[in-house]
Amino acid sequence: MINSLVIAPQWIGDAVMTEPLLRCLAARGERVTVGALPWVAPVYRAMPQVAQVLELPFAHGGLQWSARRAVARQLRGQFDVAYVCPNSFKSALLPWWAGIPKRVGYVGEARFGVLTHRVPNPPSGHRPPMVAFYTALATALQPANGLHASAHGLQQPTDAMHPHANAGLQRINASPLSTDAAPQLSLAPEHCAAVLAALGLQPQGYVVLSPGAEFGPAKRWPAAHFAALARQLPLPVVLLGSAKERALCAEIAQVASAGRDGQCLDLSGRTALNEALALVAQAHALVSNDSGLMHVAAAFGIRQVALFGSSSPLHTPPLSAQATVIWLRDDPAYTPALDCAPCFARTCPLGHTRCLNDIAPERVLALL
Repeated sequence: MINSLVIAPQWIGDAVMTEPLLRCLAARGERVTVGALPWVAPVYRAMPQVAQVLELPFAHGGLQWSARRAVARQLRGQFDVAYVCPNSFKSALLPWWAGIPKRVGYVGEARFGVLTHRVPNPPSGHRPPMVAFYTALATALQPANGLHASAHGLQQPTDAMHPHANAGLQRINASPLSTDAAPQLSLAPEHCAAVLAALGLQPQGYVVLSPGAEFGPAKRWPAAHFAALARQLPLPVVLLGSAKERALCAEIAQVASAGRDGQCLDLSGRTALNEALALVAQAHALVSNDSGLMHVAAAFGIRQVALFGSSSPLHTPPLSAQATVIWLRDDPAYTPALDCAPCFARTCPLGHTRCLNDIAPERVLALL
């Protein structure tokens, strides 16, 4: 038995997109332990192939040398190989200090001393699909049983998966990666039932709206559009978001509740992540920006509409047959063309954010 430690990324969406990597490692006989920051740890507890989740006591930012050394001492002698998903130098320190013999990761921030097996960084300016990016780490070591990940139904990253090789969103949705190696999450039914019962909700009896995007306003569909959509939905609406998004969700809830008979439940900043996962898993549908909960919904296979603006669905698509992506940059019926997208900026460099403002609530409603 090979004991493997996976150092997880710090964002929810990225955590979800590492699931095919972990499934691959477990399928070829490795016992997978994930070291994750507390705010993403619940995502890994929703992955049956993960044997153990270690919550790392690190804060966001800073090297925190003493804390990392202390954890490394506790892990000495426990693992044969480490897979480091983040590209930062500090993320590779713990496996190195723990003396794990084989340490796999991308070159990242010039990690030549701390990693034993380095995967070349993607070419400058290229943004490969993130699931393929993480799954490539499984190929850096020859599996003990001589099998490749593709033998377990997980397609290996190839040049055809590079975003510039995709003719459009239809190509992504039809690719083997989106079916054979799409992220999958699973929750205990009793946990989901308890969360819904506490809120008086019925399975598949509500729609989740997730209006936030941690990266910045250039990834957020306007609050007025979310509110207009909520007012027209025939099912109760549940608003999910972090504590930072309370004002945004409160604004939507106030407008959506006016003149509406249905319920609009604002839970922003009021749910733990394991509760939010249950609410998404049991929803009739979800509407979101390109965000962590978008990937969560895709991994649970629920119906969803994902709204893309400054970012690209060729890089981080929701990999689910139940997902519909709206990206005006890829819409031949939208004029004038959005040659500025994707800009990957936090705020619109041109000041108009047409890529999101021009997506009408009625279009989203029709897709639902």
